[in-house]
Amino acid sequence: MTQFSGNDPQVSKSAGWDDPPARKGFFTDTSICIGCKACEVACKEWNGVPDDGFNLLGSSYDNTGALGASTWRHVAFIEQSKPLGGQDPGVLGMPVGSPAADALNQAGDAALSGDRSQLGTDSTVVSLGMPSTQLPGDALPAESRTDFRWLMSSDVCKHCTHAACLDVCPTGSLFRTEFGTVVVQDEICNGCGYCVPACPYGVIDRRIGDKNVTKNVGVAQKCTLCYDRLGAGKEPACAQACPTQSIQFGDLDELRERAQARVEQLQASGVTDARLYGEDPDDGIGGAGALFLLLDEPEVYGLPPDPIVTTRDLPEMWRKAAVAAVTLLAGAVASFAGRRR
Repeated sequence: MTQFSGNDPQVSKSAGWDDPPARKGFFTDTSICIGCKACEVACKEWNGVPDDGFNLLGSSYDNTGALGASTWRHVAFIEQSKPLGGQDPGVLGMPVGSPAADALNQAGDAALSGDRSQLGTDSTVVSLGMPSTQLPGDALPAESRTDFRWLMSSDVCKHCTHAACLDVCPTGSLFRTEFGTVVVQDEICNGCGYCVPACPYGVIDRRIGDKNVTKNVGVAQKCTLCYDRLGAGKEPACAQACPTQSIQFGDLDELRERAQARVEQLQASGVTDARLYGEDPDDGIGGAGALFLLLDEPEVYGLPPDPIVTTRDLPEMWRKAAVAAVTLLAGAVASFAGRRR
């Protein structure tokens, strides 16, 4: 019998795989994400995902906005008037470049702060936003500075233990791989779109565009966790491209332990808001195949705080529908029997 909710530690076996490997997944440590978008580029390059406009949103440095059929990785930029916490990254006092470059930068700063009245110009220092050896706002008095931080997070399909997109697919286009991930088979998808509203995260969508230019138009698309690379013993393209190892790939059970240790490290160093998301195998989706270390509430990152697989109540709905059908049938039989009398 198909299981629609609850913990399922053998999700690949439940899908019919004999002796599958350990379940694979992602751990995204947002505390070390620098927003470089290397993961987005690597994902598009390897999987042949087309661009989605390159349109700046006007509200942040983000130009993709959300996950979709042509954005399988999305790096969010969230600006907050809040300090990071007491974490010491260990780079205080380190030079910004080579000693020669550092000396030149310091000389340039000294020239900018000097008296230039003899040159016929105002001696007031004006910040041009150019790189320097000083921290932003360091030259300002303490009372004029405000707390500020960027939250950056590379979002991706969660590859849920109980995936509603898979449950509602009428063609079998969506399937569970031996690695526990959920993948769309492009050649089988008929574009019905049932999977789109079924996803509690709004991850999957049908691709739009000109069929003569863009591939898989009208077909449901999302992250495959680079299924072809996993089969060849390689890690996903996004994880390999990440320069800070914010995106980590591996066995899901080991990633949970690594993520918990990282949270404890951050909290011990003063980042008390650090928390994990998607790691609980007893949550509304049976646990995610993509874990996230967050520095604020999930809603801040656009994530549902308590996701529930949308097909969870299907067995109960079917039971009630069957009871209703039997009741109607009994009523019809009784009605005809009464007429014969």
